[in-house]
Amino acid sequence: MSRSEPNRAAEMETFVRVVERGDFSAAARELRQSPSAISKLVARLEARLGAQLMTRTTRRLQLTAEGEAFYERATRILADLDEAEREAAGGAAPRGRVRVNCSVSFGQMYVLPLVPAFLARFPEVTLDIVLTDQVVDLVEQRADVAIRIGPLASSRLVARKLGQSRMAVVASPEHLARHGVPRTVEDLERQPRIGFNFTRTVRGWPFLVEGRTVTVSPNGPVQVGDGETSRLLALAGVGLARHALFHIGPDIAAGTLVPVLEELNPGDIEEIHAVFVGRPGRLPARTRAFLDFLAEAAGEMNRSGWTTPP
Repeated sequence: MSRSEPNRAAEMETFVRVVERGDFSAAARELRQSPSAISKLVARLEARLGAQLMTRTTRRLQLTAEGEAFYERATRILADLDEAEREAAGGAAPRGRVRVNCSVSFGQMYVLPLVPAFLARFPEVTLDIVLTDQVVDLVEQRADVAIRIGPLASSRLVARKLGQSRMAVVASPEHLARHGVPRTVEDLERQPRIGFNFTRTVRGWPFLVEGRTVTVSPNGPVQVGDGETSRLLALAGVGLARHALFHIGPDIAAGTLVPVLEELNPGDIEEIHAVFVGRPGRLPARTRAFLDFLAEAAGEMNRSGWTTPP
């Protein structure tokens, strides 16, 4: 490569560090360069590409649409380079950071317990886990893998099904002692119901009444931001709640939550997927290792009886 030719791998590495660290100074410290040198390199990269990759303010950096696309491709290319070098050197063990986004309930019950065994098998991999029931943009949040519960919106994400779980409406024995056991949909509508304060694909609770689907609004005295909070409030006797059996199955088995109106349950299910950006054959080794480990563990989840295999 002549002196006038750009070192595109170095440009990508610098750009990715700036994005991931959030400012030029932090990236400069990590790369042992001055902030002005990093800023000039990114400016030269933008000039060569003929596109603005990020907007700069005194407080933060914000990627443009072109910057998002370039960041996504650059991280994959750099991961491929790392993997190619490891394989050539005879050491192809997965290494690096895997960013995982997961719902609170599924994460606490199934993902977090897997962490010790995963890290023991892949000691050079670092996990960065965020638990939230909000559906996030993987590119915007720079997540490698997200575990989604429920219907998947059409997108450019690739999905790997882990299992599925039937839904049920439940309440605590204390709640039912105070309010009575609902025998009809009308009975249920007169009792407090715990809902969610974020947009969901299925907005109401469906019941099958005389061959037709009747939907009950979950808008009650309490609205929450995640399924685990809803479950805890149901256990405390605050109201009725509707969850997948993977989440509340152990509570039902222990008698701390009781299913109601099961004879009207339409049998709808929530599917559980791991989703990611990119083609399965082109994933970094660290991401592929996590996905394979998760799919392997899903077999144990399915054998628990609260989920069913894909």
